[in-house]
Order: sequence, then C-alpha cells, then structure tokens
Amino acid sequence: MSFGDPNNPYGQPQGQPGPYGQQPQAPYGQPPQAPQAQPGYGYPQQAPQAQPGYGYPQQAPPQPQSPYGQPPQVPQQQAYGYPQQGAPYGQPGMPGMGGPPAFASWGARVGATLLDGLIVGVVPTILYVVGMIVAAANTTVSVPDTAYCGSDYQCIQDAYNNANDAAGAPAFAIILIVLGALLGLAGWLFLVAKEGSTGQTPGKKALNIRVVREATGQQLGFGLAFGRKLCHVVDGPLCGLGYWWPLWDEKSQTFADKITSTVVVRTQ
Repeated sequence: MSFGDPNNPYGQPQGQPGPYGQQPQAPYGQPPQAPQAQPGYGYPQQAPQAQPGYGYPQQAPPQPQSPYGQPPQVPQQQAYGYPQQGAPYGQPGMPGMGGPPAFASWGARVGATLLDGLIVGVVPTILYVVGMIVAAANTTVSVPDTAYCGSDYQCIQDAYNNANDAAGAPAFAIILIVLGALLGLAGWLFLVAKEGSTGQTPGKKALNIRVVREATGQQLGFGLAFGRKLCHVVDGPLCGLGYWWPLWDEKSQTFADKITSTVVVRTQ
C-alpha cells in the first residue's frame, strides 16, 4: 500500500528512509542535516554516524598548532655532572655539579716539596757532606821555610811555592764534592722536566696536587717550569715571605706563581 508520492518527502512517515540514494529527512523542528556523500555503486556503504543533538557542537575545536607544525622546544638543560661555563679555573663548582679542581692547600704544597727533597736530594747531600769531611780531615797547612834563604828573593819564592803544593784537600774529597753537586743539579732538572710535562713531581703526585697554567689549566712546558723555579728566588727574602703567602692568598699562590701566572690545584 502506498502513502502518497514516493518522490515527495512530505508524504513519507517520519523515520522512514527515502528512496535509494537519498537521505532520510529530519523531523520537524530540527535543523536540516548536510547530506553525506554516498559511495559509488559497488562499494560498501559506511555505517551511519551518530549525530549530536540540536545545539551541540559537531566536533571539538582543533588544537592550536605551532607555525611550522612542530611543538615548541623546551630549552635544553646542561647535562648533569658537567661544569658550568664561565667559572674561573680552580674555583669549586656548584654542589652536585662537576667543576674545576680546587686550589691546593699550603700544607699539601709543603709536604710535596719535602718529599721531592728526600727523593732527589738525599744522595747528593750525603756525597757533598762526606767530601767536605774528608777534605777537612786531610787538609794540611804548610808554613814556608825561609830561614835559610836570607835575602835571596828566589829562595823565598820557591819556599812559598813548595808550601802551597803540600797544602790542600785530597783528590778523593774533591771528587765527592763535585759528584754530589752534579747529582743535585740533575735531580733539580728532573723535577723541572716533570712539572713541565705532567704538572706533577713525585712529591706532588703523592699528595694529589698539580701545577698548571692559570688561564688554561694546561701543562707548563719545560721553559715556563724552568722560569718558575728561578722565580722562587723572590720568595726567599723577608724570612721566606713568598713561601708563606699561599696561607692567605685567594688563589694559594706564591710570588713565583703570580709572576708566571700558574696555580697549584688538587687532582682529587
């Protein structure tokens, strides 16, 4: 039984589908819905989607996008354990963060110097002292005998020459003294070479300290290390004031360190 014209949507009951290819009409009082695209003949039809009630938005508003399609980048933080930039060399870093080594204490520097003296200075000192003792024990003093010369000038001169030849230290003592001096010089140059190449003498290595360039923290090189040793002569006057200076100096420097722009830092 037919109710009106099948092509007339007003003649069809509410809720009934229209003819093939047409969408059902909305009930009276509801806004008309936009027709959905129908698939072509032979393609499977999609299930109808539930439509929201009148007065509700169709879809949620789109999320704001960045201008280039990428989310804003969070500023990268410095990796944990790396020192902060700009900290002067030798100053301790922030708590929990790595940082440049701290300056060596005055006690550690004195201890390293004493150890170096024992290592390279004991043997030369012993040789020198023994040589001096031997020389003092065997040195003879000869008085020229001029009683029989009268006024003969040549006779008097020969007498003094003979006395001088008889006096003096034995050759063995002289050898000991010279050998001790040469070994002492070699030991001093050894310490200079170690400071220049590694920043550590045997004593400094034992006390976990190192001498470096103040500006870069790098090794001194032989030339600067040699000059630094020579500059220690300015530390000696006024009761060794330059050697005491690290006790109250901000960078724990002697006068020689300030002249050569070097610092002594801890390695641990």
